[in-house]
Amino acid sequence: MTDTDTGGAPITALHAAAYRIPTDKPEADGTYAWDATTLVVVHVDSEAASGLGYTYADAAAIPLIEGLLRKATAERDSFDIPGAWMAMQTSVRNLGRSGIAACAISAIDTALWDLKARALDLPLASLLGRCRDRVPIYGSGGFTTYSDEQLRAQLAGWVERDGCRFVKMKIGSEPQRDPERVMQAKFAIGDHELFVDANGAFSVKQALEFTEHCLEADIRWFEEPVTSDDLPSLRVMRERAPDSMEIAAGEYIYTADDARLMLEGNAVDVLQADATRCGGITGFLQIGALCEAHHIDLSAHCAPAIHRHVGCAVPRLRHLEWFHDHVRIEQMLFDGAPVARDGMIEPDFGRPGHGIEFKRKDAEHFRINGTAQ
Repeated sequence: MTDTDTGGAPITALHAAAYRIPTDKPEADGTYAWDATTLVVVHVDSEAASGLGYTYADAAAIPLIEGLLRKATAERDSFDIPGAWMAMQTSVRNLGRSGIAACAISAIDTALWDLKARALDLPLASLLGRCRDRVPIYGSGGFTTYSDEQLRAQLAGWVERDGCRFVKMKIGSEPQRDPERVMQAKFAIGDHELFVDANGAFSVKQALEFTEHCLEADIRWFEEPVTSDDLPSLRVMRERAPDSMEIAAGEYIYTADDARLMLEGNAVDVLQADATRCGGITGFLQIGALCEAHHIDLSAHCAPAIHRHVGCAVPRLRHLEWFHDHVRIEQMLFDGAPVARDGMIEPDFGRPGHGIEFKRKDAEHFRINGTAQ
C-alpha cells in the first residue's frame, strides 16, 4: 500500500487533457454568454494508485500543468500533499497565484487527494473526516437566454425531480425584464426559496432598485449583486438589502487571502468557494477554517462530484450549487457521478477516492489539448 510506514509511493507521472463540451442550449448571465464549457482533467500516478482531478478552466492550463507544475511535483511522496501544494505555489510565484495557475494547482491537488484515498482504500470523505454524510444542494441555472417556459420548467424540475428546497436563476442581461422573470420563477417553485445571481452586473443603486421591485418574490439569496472585486459595495448591499435576503459572493476566490479579505471586509452573509479554483481540496479546507473562525457559512460552488466529499468535511458548509452545466457534464463523462435525492447528494462510501472514473472513450470526441493517458 505504501513505500514506507510514514509516506506514500513517489509520484511517477502526471498527465492532463482539456475537453470542450457544447452546452445543450445557448447560455448567458448578467455579464457573459457562452456555448461550451472546458473541462481540464488531470491524472497523477504512483506505483500504489492513480488519482483523478479536474477543473473548469481553459486549455491554457495544460502547458502549465505539464511544465512547471509537473516539475514541481515530480518524484515527490504522493502522500505529502501539503509539500506538493507548497511546491506548486512557489513554482508559480512569478506568474501570479490566481486565475489559470490556481485552477491548474487545484486540479493536481484534487488528484493527489484522490490518489491517497485510493491507495488507502478509503472514500475521500472518510479520509478527510466527516461532519455530515450528505450535502444539501440548490438547483442552479435559469440562464438569461431561456424563455419564460424554459425557465419555469428547469426550476420546477429541480424541486419536483431532485427535491431541492432552493433554486437559483441568472439576472442582469436585461434588467427591465428581471422582475417579471423573477415572478415567473417564483410561480414555478411555489413555497421553495428563490435565489438570484447577477454575476456582478449591477451598480449598488441598480441592485437596490431590483430588490425593491421584487419584494413580493421573497428572494432569499442575492449573489454578486455587484462585482466581487468591490468589497465596500458588497458590504453596502449587505447592510441595505432586505433583512431576509442574504448577500453571497466568493466563487472567484483563488487563495485563502482572497477569502480572508472578503470575510474581514464584512462583505458577505455567506461565502462561496470552489475547490476547482481555490487551490483544490487543500485550499477549500483552508477557506472552510477561515469561515469557521469568522462564524460565516460556506457554500460550495459547482463541480458536485468533487464537493460532495470535501463538503462533508467542512463544519459550516451551507450547501452546494447543483449547476446545470456541471451536473450534465459530470453525468456524461464520469462513471459514479452523484445523483440528487431529496435535495441532497452524498459520497459513495463503497468506492475509494472521489468514487468516480473518467470515461476516456466517451470524452475523446471533445478533447482539444493535452494527453489522454
